[in-house]
Amino acid sequence: AMMEESKLTLFQRRFLMDCVKRGDTLPLQCHPTSSKEPASPAPAFSPPVCQRSRLPAKPHLRPAELCRAGDAYTREKFRPQARRDLEKEKERLQNILATGKEVVEPEVKRMPVRRKEEEIPEPDRFEELVNEIQERKEFLAEMKALGQDKEYRNIILTEISQKMHEMEILDKKRSEAIRETMTKDFPVGNKPDPCE
Repeated sequence: AMMEESKLTLFQRRFLMDCVKRGDTLPLQCHPTSSKEPASPAPAFSPPVCQRSRLPAKPHLRPAELCRAGDAYTREKFRPQARRDLEKEKERLQNILATGKEVVEPEVKRMPVRRKEEEIPEPDRFEELVNEIQERKEFLAEMKALGQDKEYRNIILTEISQKMHEMEILDKKRSEAIRETMTKDFPVGNKPDPCE
């Protein structure tokens, strides 16, 4: 009806119907007599023309062997999920039927149960120092075997001397502590015990 109102020629109507059937956009100008469009001067900036991707006339179907070869026909294994507590569900339903409302129980924060952990004796610092010195000696021996002991020798010997100094301090503290306990238990000197 619009074509008749706009007084288009038969050629122009046919041209527009072909565009509609192909799914193309309608032209801005339709020339009345020929299929050739006159060459119009190209604008300075022309936006890129988007072309629709055409679908193939024949659909591409995969053969049955390829379909069966894939994992489309394998069923997923059943993985059970966490079950709900049926007793709680029964109680909730009883409360709803009895009172007409759902009773919301306040969440009780669970305090972590403190188990009696096995008393792990703290490693003796003196023994740790001995192990650290031994590790440094082994490292220095490995570097010597690789021929790189000159780079690390001074550093390692300094660390070993620091560890030894710390061991001496610990040894003095230990001996003083032992001496104090010994003097409390046993009187020092040749004074006779008044209880005897």
